[in-house]
Amino acid sequence: MKRFLKAFARRFGIDAPKLAVRPHMPWYWRWSGIVAGGALVAGVAWVTYDFGLEYAGFRQGEAVRLRAQLNETVLKQQGELAELNARAATAERQLQIERATFVDLERQVKNLAQENARLKEDLAFFQSLTATGKEGAISVNRFRLMPEPVPGEYRYQLLLVQTGARAKEFNGRLQFVLNLQQDGRKVVLVMPPDSSPQPAKEYQVSFKLFQRVEGMFRISPDAAVKGLQVRVFEGNSDAPRLTHNVTLS
Repeated sequence: MKRFLKAFARRFGIDAPKLAVRPHMPWYWRWSGIVAGGALVAGVAWVTYDFGLEYAGFRQGEAVRLRAQLNETVLKQQGELAELNARAATAERQLQIERATFVDLERQVKNLAQENARLKEDLAFFQSLTATGKEGAISVNRFRLMPEPVPGEYRYQLLLVQTGARAKEFNGRLQFVLNLQQDGRKVVLVMPPDSSPQPAKEYQVSFKLFQRVEGMFRISPDAAVKGLQVRVFEGNSDAPRLTHNVTLS
């Protein structure tokens, strides 16, 4: 009897176990949770497996194929770029040639126009002299002295005219006497010198009516030309047929 009372008190007394009340979950929600959990576990396992394959190098073949394809594309684009650069360089060279040709033609046209204008001016001047001048007289006209970019170099231009409709051919030579200022003193320079056995070709003249003479001479860079005299000799004569003085400012 005592044993029965103890068991009854233990079950329904103060020391009786607590009663827990839980809500009832339908079976389909329970199975849905199980299926979702299983899918999640499977997904994590697949991702881990795929990463393991990639990390272990089992899929390097695909990467190599993609890299080879990219390299082929890059090489193809580099070839096309090189071809375009070559075409651009060819076009640039052609354009430079055309520009140089145009500049050269423009320079030639300008020089021809200047030459034509100078010839017309010379002809008009010559005609005026032959109409009134003394038969066979020699004169120096339109003398110009122009410094070159190089210090000490000068270029000269002059026009020799022989008047008279029946003037004979004139053969002779030119000589320049330069009056220089150098280091505070006056210097006289003769070109070509009187001691020269045969004057240079640029100093020889041969004409019947008129001849334009152009040339260049060189002096010391620290000297300045203050004036000069043009001497015209006929044949092998030592005495000048004509002297023409030019004063420079």
